[in-house]
Amino acid sequence: MNIIICGAGKVGFSISKQLSSQGHSITVIDQSTEDIKKINDTQDVKGIVGRATLPSVLENAGAENADMIIAVTRNDETNMVVCQLASSLFNIQKKIARIRTKDFLEGKWNKLYNKSNIPIDVIISPEIEVAKSLYRRLEAPGALDNVPFGNDKIKMLEIAVEKKCPIANIQLKKLTEKFPDFKANILGALRKDKFIFLKKNDKMIEGDNVYLTASSDQLNLILKAFGHDEKISKKILIIGGGNIGLHLAKMLETNIEGIRVKVIEKNKQRAEEIATELSSSIVINGDALDEEILKEANLEESETVLALTNDDENNIMACVLAEKTGLQKRTIAIVNKSNYSLLQSSLNIDDLVDPRMTTVSRIMGHVHKGTIGTVYSILDGEYEFIEAKILEKSELLNKKIKEANLPDHIRIGAVARKDKVIIPRSDFIFEKEDLVVLLAQREHLKEVEDIFSVSSI
Repeated sequence: MNIIICGAGKVGFSISKQLSSQGHSITVIDQSTEDIKKINDTQDVKGIVGRATLPSVLENAGAENADMIIAVTRNDETNMVVCQLASSLFNIQKKIARIRTKDFLEGKWNKLYNKSNIPIDVIISPEIEVAKSLYRRLEAPGALDNVPFGNDKIKMLEIAVEKKCPIANIQLKKLTEKFPDFKANILGALRKDKFIFLKKNDKMIEGDNVYLTASSDQLNLILKAFGHDEKISKKILIIGGGNIGLHLAKMLETNIEGIRVKVIEKNKQRAEEIATELSSSIVINGDALDEEILKEANLEESETVLALTNDDENNIMACVLAEKTGLQKRTIAIVNKSNYSLLQSSLNIDDLVDPRMTTVSRIMGHVHKGTIGTVYSILDGEYEFIEAKILEKSELLNKKIKEANLPDHIRIGAVARKDKVIIPRSDFIFEKEDLVVLLAQREHLKEVEDIFSVSSI
């Protein structure tokens, strides 16, 4: 496909990197000469310095022949105008925009987005997506990540293999014999900064971050098998009352009975605003690094602390302070700089969340064609979990897995068939309308599309 990306920041850079590696023709537009130079120096894409809201710049970027435009500049209004021009002047079929401002997303104004008004096909709100991601982590205590597939019948879990893990150092085929009723499939692991696919004779070892698919109704059983029997936290402390913190607090209030949420927000006006929007959460105005404020928030009683401010260093320091209270609690910090992940284990922070990759994953889920549905990127987009549907033209239809000759870099994780979840073995036969969850290397997404006979945007 010919794709134009407007915005060469962290999200635009990551999207162009992933899409170009999959063989798409990519053009990136940004007003920053420095950002475009970085794109041109490191990627096989065309970078253009200019304002994406100018028709001449879009024309120069090949808009007349573009299949899709992705607007991820730092300005909501710019992203909306770009999509309007893409539709009205160049008839680009698919338009994706990143929009953050609450007024543009909620209430009566969200009806603006249609062919008659502002023609945006897909709106991505980063703050809402990150809040959803954090909520899923809280929903599965013990998992580093938890992503729904197959109409929420299947979960992709990332779990750290710790010293106490009772199923470490056991061959995977023996685990299948030991837990015959488990609907779970261990696909691979991040081991010493390198991802490896795990096969039936392999073992999980301490220090691995394991990726697996499992039936949603067995979530707690699977986590317990890994040695994680933590309960869902009912005492939550959120540091930072920005849009992410506010959205998360609302989700917790709505979905978890008996939850007690406290929010620390440094800005007095913002603290007053979010206090009126939350029903049961307590909002405290002050600096989360102030010992007196932490005492007021009863830090010691908190079971999970989430540091969600716009300052990476403050988030990390807040989690370190939480760990120093002496009582065991889960700590989660948002960080925008990837090099902070190197400090995670030494600082004893349970989870570092990169909001950029959450946004990239959501956008990538709307880029693939036809029957390719939910997509979730891991390891900076090097690998992707994908949901795809078996249609009449799929080469997998009515075939056994062992007869399908699937490449080694494509691994089937689970299948949702009507109301059932199936962990497929070698003699499993694919049927029409099956929702297949698989893991693939980024470079081989074209093969996935071919296997599932995808033909349209």
